[in-house]
Order: sequence, then C-alpha cells, then structure tokens
Amino acid sequence: MSAVAISTHGVMEGGGSYNQHAEVPAGGGNLALPCLEDAARSLAVRPGNDPLVIADYGSSQGKNSLAPMRAAIRCLRTRVGSERPIIVVHVDQHANDFNTLFDVLHADPERYSMEDPSVFPSAIGRSFYEDVFPRGQVDLGWCSYAAVWLSRVPALIPGHFVSLASTGEVRAAFDRQASDDWRLFLSLRARELRPGGRLVVVLPGLSDAGASGFEPLFNCANAVLAQLVHEQVIRDDERKRMVLGAYPRRRAQLLEPFSPDGQFQSLSVEHCDLFDLADAAWADYQLDGNVQVLVSRHAAFFRAIFVPSLSSAISDAGRRQAFAECVERKLKQGLCERLAPFHSFVQVMVLAKQGPAVTPSARSDT
Repeated sequence: MSAVAISTHGVMEGGGSYNQHAEVPAGGGNLALPCLEDAARSLAVRPGNDPLVIADYGSSQGKNSLAPMRAAIRCLRTRVGSERPIIVVHVDQHANDFNTLFDVLHADPERYSMEDPSVFPSAIGRSFYEDVFPRGQVDLGWCSYAAVWLSRVPALIPGHFVSLASTGEVRAAFDRQASDDWRLFLSLRARELRPGGRLVVVLPGLSDAGASGFEPLFNCANAVLAQLVHEQVIRDDERKRMVLGAYPRRRAQLLEPFSPDGQFQSLSVEHCDLFDLADAAWADYQLDGNVQVLVSRHAAFFRAIFVPSLSSAISDAGRRQAFAECVERKLKQGLCERLAPFHSFVQVMVLAKQGPAVTPSARSDT
C-alpha cells in the first residue's frame, strides 16, 4: 500500500483566513494555558544572561500563538527579570503564510512583544518532522493542534476523506503512520530541548468511545464532495485522492511510547489530560438564534483548515479556488438541514526532559 504525499501547498488557507476562522484550535489552546504557565514556572533555567528560547511548533499565521506566548513570557519574567533576552521562534512548513504571521507579530494589538523590548520574535520555515533547532537549544516548547497532522498520507480512503471513517487495512495503515510520526515528533523535540526543559502539546482528541465530535461536519462535507462529482465540478479521480492527513489520537496512543517505565528519549510525562471543548458558535446560536451565522462559522472553519488539503488533489490553481468556494457554499446549505453542535475533545500533554533540578530562584538580576 503506497503512501500519498501531503501537499505542502498549504495545510491551512492563507491570506489570514486561518487566523480569522480557527476558533476551535484557539479554544483548545486556551484550555491548555494553565499547563503552559506551570511548565514555564517549573522548567530549569540556567544561570547567566544567555537568551531563553521558546519554540512555537506549528504556528500557522500566528494569531492563536499570541496568548500562549504572552502567558509563557510573563511567567518566565517572574523568574529571570525584565532584561534577559527571550527568543520566540515560530515554526511551520515553508509554504505557510509567513507574510500574515509577520504582520501579526509586528502590528497586532495583542502581540506579545509590544511592551517587552527584550523579546525577539522570529520564524523557521521547516516541517517539525525534521530537525528544526540544534541539539539542546529550546527551553520551552509549545505545539497546539499541529501535531494532529501526519507527515504523509499512508493510503487513500474509499468513500471518505478522514481517517476515522477508514476500516481494515486502510485504518491499520493510518494507525501505523500515526504511531511512527508521534515517536518521530517526540524524538526530535527531545533532542532540541535543553535538560530540564518542558514541552506542552495540545491535540484534538477522541472520547473513550472513539468520537471526535466533528463526525456530523465531516459526513456533511463528504456528501458535498459526492455532489460535486455528480455535478462535474470535480472529477471522480480527484475526489478519490482527497484525503486529510489528520489523525486525532486517544490518550493511550499518546502514552504508548512512554511504556513501560514512563520514559521516552529522555522525556517523561508530567500531565496527560482530556478536556471537553464546547462549540462556541453553537453557544452563540443558542443566544441569538441566527442560523446563517452558525452555519457560516462552521463552514468557514472547515474551509480554512481542511479544504486546502483536499484541494491539493486538483492540479489547476483556478479550479482549486472555485472548489473551495463551492464547498463552503454547499456545506452551509447542508448544515442548515441538520443543525448540530460540534463539541470536541482536547488532549493536553506536558513533557519534561531529564535535567538539573530547578533552583528556588533563577533570576539573572539577583
């Protein structure tokens, strides 16, 4: 069974679309902020005035990174004072919309560097399934929702486009790829972390029953794709190549590399928790009753995050754009017929790299 390469054309829709419509990842990241703050307080800070390095793995267009980076910097400042340099490095694939990212870092009113001249933002255009930093350079790592994406699509999915709808050999191929990629991700981050460093990973999760919460949305979108084939908007061979390289994991799958002694590549698990994430769009709908706003938010979310991967099966750029607009329009129509909330699940892991004990005070100005 041959693998299908994920196009790096754009996992997320560019032009700031992801920043505007990624409410779900923003909400999941917000749930993990207390864990990130605890990690910033507990990581080992070496003496001296060398810069501290925060890595934001999978930054996309930057808006959802502002609150986490601001929270981490605030906690570190209580430990090292106001003068010590802090370097924040945003990491994403080379085809990411870095123009929007840098616009956010430069001008957003909530940017984390606005009142801190000793904070230095930067970016690296490289997949986190490769080495991103030299060995032992990262003090604190943050990865929110990005590690749900596999390094490659291991198989086509007959009749659907999401791994959760696959069965048999196809599902087994996705399971193997997800296991291999998770181990690779952890191994690379373990090398990049300093001894005593921390890594916080936020992932869309699955309930104990194996549900993601997005099944109604994905099934509606799958029906839309079938309709577009029937209407000859896309060809049947293009539809068959449309597969998402996203793989939400159960808690047991996240913990598997750490069995049986709780260690993997010098990393240990400090926390691994599953949270419920309520659908903010549905909560607003219950207050105002505006159906069109509800389905527009749901459809725009799907378009910004998933449609670029689906449209990579279409070779012509003009047809890709038309496809995205058509999917969003028809998805709104389909969602109107079956209104439902998309309450989802969030996995939050805090990993520590073996290293020196944290001293009571690591301030550089004492």
